[in-house]
Amino acid sequence: MKALPAPLRLFGLAALALLGFFLPRLLGGSSHVYDTFGMIATFSAMSYGLDIILSDLGEISLAHTAFFATGAYAAAILSVNDGQGAWVAMAGAVLAALALALVLGMITLRTREFAFSLVTYAAAVVCMNVAANWDFLGGSDGIVGIPPLTLSIGPASFSASQPPQFWPFAYLLLLLTLYVVHRFRRSRLGQAALMVHMNPRLASMCGLAGNQVRLLVFLVSAPISALAGWLYAFQRAYVGTDLFDTYFLVLMLTGVILAGRRLLLGPLLGTALLVGQKSFFSLGAYGDKLILGTVLVGILCFCPKGLANLWRRRSHAAVEK
Repeated sequence: MKALPAPLRLFGLAALALLGFFLPRLLGGSSHVYDTFGMIATFSAMSYGLDIILSDLGEISLAHTAFFATGAYAAAILSVNDGQGAWVAMAGAVLAALALALVLGMITLRTREFAFSLVTYAAAVVCMNVAANWDFLGGSDGIVGIPPLTLSIGPASFSASQPPQFWPFAYLLLLLTLYVVHRFRRSRLGQAALMVHMNPRLASMCGLAGNQVRLLVFLVSAPISALAGWLYAFQRAYVGTDLFDTYFLVLMLTGVILAGRRLLLGPLLGTALLVGQKSFFSLGAYGDKLILGTVLVGILCFCPKGLANLWRRRSHAAVEK
C-alpha cells in the first residue's frame, strides 16, 4: 500500500487533533468529563517519559514517579514560595528534572535489568523520604495554595482554574509530548537507543558508547514526566508525598504496556482505559487499585507484548484460515 502524500497526511493529523480537542464537548461537556480528559492527557504525558526508557532502552525505570513529583514540587515552590509565574515554574520543573536525571543516570549507568529497576526504585523511595521530612518541600503536609495557572504570551494572557479551562493546556501538552516522542524515535539518539537495547555488541562495534546513550535517553525522558507533574500541580493546587505513591508508578507501567510497546498512541490508549474506568466506572479507591493491579498482572502473564499484539495474532490466524 502506497503512503499518503505529505499534505494529505498532515491534513488528516490536523483533523484528528481537532476532533480530539472537541471530544469532551461532544461527550457532554460537563466539568467531570473535562476533568477526566485532562487527567488522561496529563497522566499520558507522564507515562510517555517512562515509555522511552521501557520501550526504546529496554529497561524498567521505577524512578519516574520521582521525575513527575519533581516537576510538581518545582512548580509549587516557585509559584507559592517565590511568587513566580507559570513559565518560570515550567523552566524550573525541567531543570530540576534534568539535574535529578543526571544524578540518577550517573548512578545507574552500569546497572542492567533487575539491578537497574532496584536502584531506580530505591532512588524514588529516597526522594519520597526527603520530601516528607524537608520543610523546604513542605514536609508531610506538602505545599498548598498553588495559584491558578496563568501563561502570558505577549499581550495575551491565558489562565485556568476549572477543568474546562485546563483542558486546552493539558491537550497541548499531550500533543507536544506525542511530537517529541515521535521525533525522538526517528532521531539518531532514538535509533542508537534501540540498537543498544537490541544488540549491545553490534552497537559497540558501530562505535556507540552504550552508557552515554543510556544517560542521554534518561535526560530526554525525565523532563517529559516532569512537565506532566508541573501541570498536575496547578490542576489540583497542592503537592504532597502522595505523588510518590505506587498508584502513579503502576499507572505508568500499565499504561505503557497495556496497548503495546513502541506504539506512538500506546500509552495514551492504555492510560485512557485506566483513567476512564476510575472516573466513570469506579469501584471505590481500593477497588480501582485492585483493578489496576489485576490488569497489570494479567497483561504481564498472558499478553506481555500488549493488546495490539493479541489483535495481530488473531488477524493472522483469520487470514490463514
